[in-house]
Amino acid sequence: MTLLGQIKRGLFIALLSSVACAGAIEQTKGDFKDKFRQLDEVLPTPNDYRNAAGEPGRDYWQQKVDYKIDVTLLEDKRRLEASETITYTNNSPYTLKYLWLQLEQNRFKPDSVAESTVAFGGLGRRGPTSSLPSSDKPARLSLGQLRRQQFMDDVELGYTLSDITDLDGNTLKHTIVGSQMRIDLKQPLKHGESITFSLDFAFNILDEDAVGARSGFEHFPDDARKGGNDIFLLAQWFPRLAAFSDYEAWHNKEFLGRGEFTLEFGDYDVSMTVPADHIVASTGVLQNPDEVLTATQRERLEQAKTAKRPVFVVTAEEALDNEKASTDETKTWRFTAENVRDFAWSSSRKFMWDAKGFQQGGDEQPFVMAMSFFPKEGGDLWKKYSTESVIHTMEVYSRFTFDYPYPVSISVNGPVGGMEYPMITFNGPRTIWHEDGTRTYTLAEKRFLIGVVIHEVGHNYFPMIVNSDERQWTWMDEGLNSYLDGVAGREWDPKIPWGVEPRDIVEYMKSDVQVPVMTQSDSVLKLGPNAYTKPAVALNILRETIMGRELFDFAFKEYSTRWKNKRPTPSDFFRTMEEASGIDLDWFWRGWFYTTDHVDISIDKVYKLRLDTKDPDIDFDRRRQEEADKPKSIFVERNKEEGKKLWVELNPDVTDFHDKHDRFTVTNKDRNKYTSFLAKLKPWEREAFERAVKEDKNYYVLNFSNIGGLVMPIILQLTFENGDTESRYIPAEIWRKSPKEVSKLIITDKGKDLVSVTVDPHWETADVDVDNNHYPRKIISSRIEAYKSKARKGWERKDIMHDIKTEIKEPKKKVQKK
Repeated sequence: MTLLGQIKRGLFIALLSSVACAGAIEQTKGDFKDKFRQLDEVLPTPNDYRNAAGEPGRDYWQQKVDYKIDVTLLEDKRRLEASETITYTNNSPYTLKYLWLQLEQNRFKPDSVAESTVAFGGLGRRGPTSSLPSSDKPARLSLGQLRRQQFMDDVELGYTLSDITDLDGNTLKHTIVGSQMRIDLKQPLKHGESITFSLDFAFNILDEDAVGARSGFEHFPDDARKGGNDIFLLAQWFPRLAAFSDYEAWHNKEFLGRGEFTLEFGDYDVSMTVPADHIVASTGVLQNPDEVLTATQRERLEQAKTAKRPVFVVTAEEALDNEKASTDETKTWRFTAENVRDFAWSSSRKFMWDAKGFQQGGDEQPFVMAMSFFPKEGGDLWKKYSTESVIHTMEVYSRFTFDYPYPVSISVNGPVGGMEYPMITFNGPRTIWHEDGTRTYTLAEKRFLIGVVIHEVGHNYFPMIVNSDERQWTWMDEGLNSYLDGVAGREWDPKIPWGVEPRDIVEYMKSDVQVPVMTQSDSVLKLGPNAYTKPAVALNILRETIMGRELFDFAFKEYSTRWKNKRPTPSDFFRTMEEASGIDLDWFWRGWFYTTDHVDISIDKVYKLRLDTKDPDIDFDRRRQEEADKPKSIFVERNKEEGKKLWVELNPDVTDFHDKHDRFTVTNKDRNKYTSFLAKLKPWEREAFERAVKEDKNYYVLNFSNIGGLVMPIILQLTFENGDTESRYIPAEIWRKSPKEVSKLIITDKGKDLVSVTVDPHWETADVDVDNNHYPRKIISSRIEAYKSKARKGWERKDIMHDIKTEIKEPKKKVQKK
């Protein structure tokens, strides 16, 4: 049996086991739904690779891939040409007969699956997006769509590959399948063995403004230099080995533009030959600063390590001088990186460059150099906030996960709204140019820059280090990172709306454009709220409402450290969070991640009960008062208004005992019955009963219904007649036997009379309907509706932008490039 056959057979057996288990429990009577049914039947069976605790098993393995690349940037042609040598080490227990490589530049070829399946109106900044049914409005083609098509018609896109050979120069048989390539090995690669091979490649770089991808060039035609200048952002730029894992074998699902990447860790040695006046920012550590930097620049870089504020390595004035220059000479920048899963870089003569050292973990720990590269268009916005945001991110994330393990962390300003790679991020916000030559920025641009830098630098932790599979489960990196960027954001400035409060997901949760969070990324209808906001909100609710910060933070840090530099799956996250906290969360994962249910808990009725004391001298007085409190008969009242006399009033001489006493008058018969009742009680019963009579507490029965289907804790605010309030927390398990309706007894002290009840008073569970959260019902302020309208626009915009990482602003204007 082939390797793939062995693995698929194992997966098939596991699937059969899961199906058999699911079929073993079947509800055939009534309509009961077990919202607390355990996830064991859904999650993969634990094994020696990843165990039942959610941690790497004793036989966990992953492959290693090392790269040596020499690349030349042909600026005028906007083209890369390179030679690549790859060393692949097989740490798996299986023998491999072939290797799969990712050729992501081929995704832009006109006959690719991605381009061929773009539905009209379904073209986003990242490529194809979902195309939902629209109204009967006439179809329109935007200028942006026209520009994209024109560029792709004019430029030949995709890789040119050649000289695919082994160490001895023998040609390796290969087969290209869309944006992937299979290389057939001359000899099977056994466990523990390595193979080295090389290839040459070249491709034309995308115009990012025209195509809208994750990398490319941005042209500045109005710069002083003849022909203008460019900023080059280079990512997904070299043929990369596909991942090979214990749970999927080769990860060779076609790249369609949305589902991102999971790759193998390895060491990189990359040399970039660029125009001599360019500045290069890159994954890794610069190995030849003496050859590419001046003595002054090297001194500034050293000063930056201990500076209080960022130090300019390349100043604004030097960058402006470079912008005007022109040279035919080149320089080669060489960077190396250890144990990273990818490699990206950027190059431009427009860059100014600032840096500041960040020391974490004590005085003995090495400095991390936080750096920013940006053109004059970044202006004071970038000077003030980019590098500081990088450091703030590392400070916060390291507390909740692990120390940042790399020597540098870089933020680069370019045409990509936001994208992440090991040690380097691409971030888009700019200042606004005015006719008088000044540059300013809005509050929105400031928030955008701080937010996008935090988010993208945060991706170094998830998924660049905790190496989840973005192509399958986008939420595992975007959702976890959005949760933490909200934590970091609130520690920066809580006035900035970070978009991960429970109220931010309400409109999406009750909409009909949902799929479960566990849906594969290319099939998600609304990626922003599905993969970013909803899981981030879910984690915030877990931390703040269900688990508490101490338990949640311990479990989350345990997950992060367990899977540092390893490849987790959703089951590993779910199991670790439960195992480390000691809390059964299967109901939570099932509801929030596997369904499209929403939270809508209604308080329907409140009944006030009082203990029946059996003592007629007490109970009859209460009943008399209850009778008096009832509304008077409208017929009797109108008779009084008309002056009608009653018969008993007209005939006072005809009376008896009952005319002088009401039906609540206590008789000896009533008292004898009470005495007989007490005599029949056991001593402990009598003691408990008499205590209850003496305490005379209030008993309230609260009726709730679960309209949205998603079981959650019931959080109550009780308001009493004297103005006092009290909070009550009812765990979600109250719904375990009746997930649709449930009642709860609330007992208060004598004199503490309940006047109103509010469910989820602080909006912490993402309850979609606040109207039914009050008893008695209340008039809901119009600001709620105003907020709902605003929130709806927010999540719809977030889907288009795929969260803060893309541009939350108007399209760029030409004047911004002056």
